[in-house]
Amino acid sequence: MPWKNTEARYSTMTIALHWLMLVLLAVVYACIEFRGIFPKGSGGHTLITEAHFMLGLTVFLLVWLRLFARAQGVAPRIEPTPPSWQRLLATLMHWALYLFMIAMPLLGWLTTSAKGHQVMFYGLDLPLLLHEDKALAKQLQGWHELLGTLGYWLIGLHALAGLYHHYVMRDNTLQRMWRQRGQA
Repeated sequence: MPWKNTEARYSTMTIALHWLMLVLLAVVYACIEFRGIFPKGSGGHTLITEAHFMLGLTVFLLVWLRLFARAQGVAPRIEPTPPSWQRLLATLMHWALYLFMIAMPLLGWLTTSAKGHQVMFYGLDLPLLLHEDKALAKQLQGWHELLGTLGYWLIGLHALAGLYHHYVMRDNTLQRMWRQRGQA
């Protein structure tokens, strides 16, 4: 699976990671939104909360692969070339999304640590990053929730921008992130 982008399109690895992370982020958000259907302390509530932690940390690991793949080459050209202000906004949006995918899992892990709870990651007990401090845990959780809300906006604006470029600007922005026809 090639890692390097070409001038015409993103690499297969970049495309796969992009869409995999979208699915993971959707499931991470769904876990939090739907955990309320289970009574607190029940097995279902615990399972969905642990899935939220585990998948969030999976995003944290994969974002580093995304950054590595990004460093392997330039982004494919957009044809026709958009104005410089759009390129600047796109760059800022991408870096905001990367920062979001790094900060959110770390804040979640810090919050859980400050609550004095262990985080399980695919069967491994991850170390506590902080000593138990309920007041700090509450502050960290507030930041985690605030950034979570911001994440809805970032992801939504990113998707809208792709659709705008595809249907209004009629450029190749979105096509660069799709699997090429005939590709396995």
